[in-house]
Amino acid sequence: MRVFLTGASGFIGSAVIAELKAHGHEVLGLARNDENAAKLKAAGVAVHRGDLSEPETLAAGAAACDGTIHCAFIHDFSKFMENIAIDRTNVEAMLKALEGSGKPFILTSGTLMADPDREATEEDGPSTEGAGAGRGATELLVEDYAKRGVRAMIVRLPQVHDTEKAGLISYAIEVAKEKGVSAYVGDGSARWAAAAVGDVAKVYRLALEKGVAGARYHAVGESGVTMRDVAEAVGKRLGLPVKSITPEEAPAHFGFLAMFAGRDAPTSSKLTQERLGWTPTGPSLIADLEQRQPANA
Repeated sequence: MRVFLTGASGFIGSAVIAELKAHGHEVLGLARNDENAAKLKAAGVAVHRGDLSEPETLAAGAAACDGTIHCAFIHDFSKFMENIAIDRTNVEAMLKALEGSGKPFILTSGTLMADPDREATEEDGPSTEGAGAGRGATELLVEDYAKRGVRAMIVRLPQVHDTEKAGLISYAIEVAKEKGVSAYVGDGSARWAAAAVGDVAKVYRLALEKGVAGARYHAVGESGVTMRDVAEAVGKRLGLPVKSITPEEAPAHFGFLAMFAGRDAPTSSKLTQERLGWTPTGPSLIADLEQRQPANA
């Protein structure tokens, strides 16, 4: 299968490229500049020039391939809602180009967008409240096109990690360096799901090959790691003290990350494992944090 991949030169996209190529697929990667194009060429990937500010370029890439995996997102959280709107515009452009084709399309969403304080499953629809509502609307758009001749699916990501990056926790590490303390909110019992990046790439590939229209898949290796455990691992790796802060103190300490820092979002992947025949085997989040590369510690 020839696959159009947005976010192809990114952390997750690079792992998806390796996984797809290892299983005989060809990749057409989106590149917005010469640097990204050179990176993709070095990985043996065909390049499609385009930009998230030009939805028609993404639509053209999707139309030219047998399937599409959408991993790109603008990670500027000072403009979070604006970037969600940009993402939805791009998703709709690609889906319109694929309408009636029967081709697979995979949207990337997040487990932190689910309703808090209980373990979310693949059967749960997107949140309609708070920070999750915007991306939830994009999930609903994908579900609509699943009824319009597109094998459209959703892959929800937890904190995706290796020894260099760890999703939103990478931002928390930078905050800890800046503040001189590794903090968690309240008693630290809030849980975040996590998965090793190699395991996540396999979910995308399996969904592409045999996923069902309208399905939601959770690329989750660990259903819930407590934020206290995360803060302690970060503090140990950086040689910093660990402390609890109140919810009221969180905005001043964490900045934009405060909207997520105290959110309890455990997430199951039981149905994904059963339906795709997927078994996560990568290292745990804490193991990768403890082995984090010195340049990123």
